Amino acid sequence: MVPQRILVVDDDALSRDLLTLLLMREGHAVEAVESGEAAVAHLAGAASLPGLVLVDLQMPGLSGNALAHTLRETAPGIPRLLAISASQPADEALNGFDGFLLKPFSMEALAAAIRHEAHPSPNHAASPNANVLNLDIYRKLETSMSPVKLAQLYELCLSDVRKRVAMMRGAAAEGDDTTYRREAHAIKGGCGLVGAVELQTIAASGENLGIVANHVATLDEFLLACDRLERMLVANKQFNAS
Repeated sequence: MVPQRILVVDDDALSRDLLTLLLMREGHAVEAVESGEAAVAHLAGAASLPGLVLVDLQMPGLSGNALAHTLRETAPGIPRLLAISASQPADEALNGFDGFLLKPFSMEALAAAIRHEAHPSPNHAASPNANVLNLDIYRKLETSMSPVKLAQLYELCLSDVRKRVAMMRGAAAEGDDTTYRREAHAIKGGCGLVGAVELQTIAASGENLGIVANHVATLDEFLLACDRLERMLVANKQFNAS
């Protein structure tokens, strides 16, 4: 794929930072904003337009179809506007976009989407024994950053999960199903990008089911899965150092 300027629009800090890292590793010039409103303001004041805008479909505030149409009105010369999400959307949700990518996606899938080609989504293609961590994704990240940065990335992921699980507990106590599902969706997206398969799977179930009678057990399982991921990361680090 020919290097180009890319604008990433994603409210989840972990997803935003990781996408920026992976795209820059491929030679692209990347800018990132945290909301639809920020994207509109960014493009309205830009001296020139990026060649591609990647937009998370599920964000608070201006998002989805409304954001796609607003971006095209604000910057009618955008060459390519792609929706991204950790969940498969309904077809009507993609009106106004040129294509869709399911998180986590490979750079090959991104290149195919830019060329208007179909490409299989890789986010469920875990290594055969990787129930906790997708080692294929881990190895790719390992080759793109220093050991310190890699450790910091996973620490950020785990900290984010634990913070969101606490928010899900509060939401469950108040019967706030919308917040409960939203936080589960955010966990699913961030964990998918770093290959945290078990956490991604638990989060997908939480997003789909919402608050259920045994939600306390589900939230406790999140924390146990965090512990298992930490142990596996330590084991990988020790193996690589030996």
